Amino acid sequence: MATHKSAEKRARQTKRRTAVNGARRSRVRGSIKKVEEAIAAGDKKAALAALRGGASLVIAKNAAARRVSRLNARIKAMA
Repeated sequence: MATHKSAEKRARQTKRRTAVNGARRSRVRGSIKKVEEAIAAGDKKAALAALRGGASLVIAKNAAARRVSRLNARIKAMA
């Protein structure tokens, strides 16, 4: 348990950031799932729309670029 004022503040901040990061991670996973489902269904238009909607979510820059690139390549391969 935190006993210093600064440690108590850090504990509050950590709790808040954990909740925000969890929600963000859930949105990213959900958007990737929508793209995957559209690709599996063979619906290129829906896959592109889902990719554009989910690509703007803020996560680590390199990880996001890698995931978007791989999904985009799979969508292009559908044609």
